Amino acid sequence: MIYSEDGDGVAQEVFKAIFVNDFDDLQKIYAKHDLSTDILDEHGMTPLQHAAYKGNEQIVRWLLNRGADVNSGKHKYLYTALHFAALSGNPVVCSLLLAAGAKSELTNTVGRTASQMGAFVGNHNCVAVISNYVPEEEVTCYTLSDSNDNEPKLPPELAQPVHKFIMMTNIHPVKVALEIPPVFLIDDNSSKIYKVLNLMCEREFNKKLETNEVMAFKFHYLASILIEVAKYNDMKSEKQSDPKELFIKKILKSEIYSEQFLKDIIRMFSFRDCTIFRQMVASLTRGKDSMTALNVILVMIGNRRGMGVDSFGDERICGTCAENNATKKCAKCKAVQYCDRECQRIHWFVHKKECNREASNNGALQTSIDSSHVAESLSGLGIK
Repeated sequence: MIYSEDGDGVAQEVFKAIFVNDFDDLQKIYAKHDLSTDILDEHGMTPLQHAAYKGNEQIVRWLLNRGADVNSGKHKYLYTALHFAALSGNPVVCSLLLAAGAKSELTNTVGRTASQMGAFVGNHNCVAVISNYVPEEEVTCYTLSDSNDNEPKLPPELAQPVHKFIMMTNIHPVKVALEIPPVFLIDDNSSKIYKVLNLMCEREFNKKLETNEVMAFKFHYLASILIEVAKYNDMKSEKQSDPKELFIKKILKSEIYSEQFLKDIIRMFSFRDCTIFRQMVASLTRGKDSMTALNVILVMIGNRRGMGVDSFGDERICGTCAENNATKKCAKCKAVQYCDRECQRIHWFVHKKECNREASNNGALQTSIDSSHVAESLSGLGIK
């Protein structure tokens, strides 16, 4: 709906308020005038599309609550709100739009989806959110009993934490283990969730033309890590009572264990005729150019770089869980980034030897620099 000449001025006030991120003014304009949420500018853009492009979470949430059309396709180049959100670089806005029903498969006039546009401008966090999105109903359907079951496959209280678990974008095995809620490891919950994740994997392939092979493997991968962590419940000791930490320390301590564990996950994937499985196997078997299993999974399934690179633009990588934007440094050696104290604590048993060497080297270097500086200063004063 394009406003008439009388309404054009008011419409422009709306778009101006969004452009300068003035939420209070936007609310006042709508309160004063009987405006449609989906008014259009001269390019066919709605207020929601403008807010998505600005990456303004507050305004996007407010417009969605007012019933804004999340898939409006009247923009002259067919960009949707999700396209603009991917271009904005704000992954939270992408999540809000997806939860409101945004269709990630819609393309603009050059045939690109929102995810492809996000990748084109380097907004990889947005790409990861879009690529990993799963509608909540795809999980909640397992909380309902059918005619053949006496009870649902998934207890209703587990639906929300399972949905959050499968939506995670960093799938480094340490990060996956850290994100497993304690309730997953109580009683037989782990086995129930394991079965549901594998059913979701199978269901992806039953979609045929709409199969998302990457997501199918991700379900299998998450299920495999969950059931492995659950095994450590029987290995708890008085000193170490957290099965997640037992698993994490084994992953961090032994590259041999980590590599074999991840290779086994790939090997146990049931759908071996699919493209993604063939690509993973090919990447593992290139001789000198072979990738590690961890890098294969991070790059092909997680839309991330492989390990061994410390930075990506301004992003820093956590030495424990490979999370981006790790802003904390080891206080002693300053050589390793961490998300927080918990990641540093978990990693310390591996890092402490290297840390001592780094700290010693840095100390020796600083002493050398200090000595040179003193000598230069004395020389400048005519003192030898």
